[in-house]
Amino acid sequence: MGIDAHYPDVWIVVPAYHEATVIGDVVADLRTEFGNIVVVDDGSRDGTATAALRAGAHVVPHPVNLGQGAAIQTGVEYARAQPGARVFATFDADGQHRVADVVAMIDRLRRDDLNIVVGTRFGHVSGAGSPARVPALKRIVLKAAAWLSPSSRKLGLTDAHNGLRVFDKRVADGLNLTMNGMSHAGEFIALVAENHWRIGEEPVEILYTDYSLAKGQPLLNGVNILFDGLLRGRLSR
Repeated sequence: MGIDAHYPDVWIVVPAYHEATVIGDVVADLRTEFGNIVVVDDGSRDGTATAALRAGAHVVPHPVNLGQGAAIQTGVEYARAQPGARVFATFDADGQHRVADVVAMIDRLRRDDLNIVVGTRFGHVSGAGSPARVPALKRIVLKAAAWLSPSSRKLGLTDAHNGLRVFDKRVADGLNLTMNGMSHAGEFIALVAENHWRIGEEPVEILYTDYSLAKGQPLLNGVNILFDGLLRGRLSR
C-alpha cells in the first residue's frame, strides 16, 4: 500500500469496547496515513476484534473488560516493543477523532522538541477545537475537571481529559497506568508532571455524533475521575 513509508516509526493505539459497527471505518481512516495500528479489544463480545483485523489493524485482546486505562497501557506496551517504534498516539475507537489532527500533533511534537502533545477542544483556532463545537454541559464539566486537577493547573492545560495524545518513546517507556477506567486520563497528566516530560497542547476538533455521544462517559463519571485522582495522590505520597 505504501502507507508505511509515511510514518514508519509511528504506532496508533486504539482502545475498543463493543465498537464493531464503527471500528473498521476508524482503522481504515487511520490507514490512509499510518501503517501501524494496534486495537486493544477490551473484552468485547460483538465482533470488534474481527472487524479491526479485517481493516488491517494488529489486535491484542483482553479476555474480560478491564477499562480504557488498562487497554491503553496494554496497547502502549505492545507498540513500544515493536522494532523502530518511536512515536505513539492514543486514538478513540468511536470515530470522534480526526486523522488530520494526529498528523498535526506529530509535526508539533517533532518541531517543538516535546515529549508529549495533547489535544484540546478549547483552542483559539477558527474551526478545529472551537469551544462552540463542544456541547455546553460537557464544556462546563471538562473545564471544571481541568481546573480541579493540580497537575493540569501546574502544566497550564485546558483539556486534560482529551483522549487524543501523541508522545515519544521516553513517555511510552515510562508509562505505567494503574487506573484502569476513565480516570486514567488524570493519571496520565499526573505522570507527565511527576516525570517532567515536556508537554504542549494542540487544538483539535472532536466529531460529536449521536453514536460518539451515546458511547461517551456519563457526566457523573467526572466526580469519580476526580475522586480517583485525589486517591492516587494520597497513595503516592
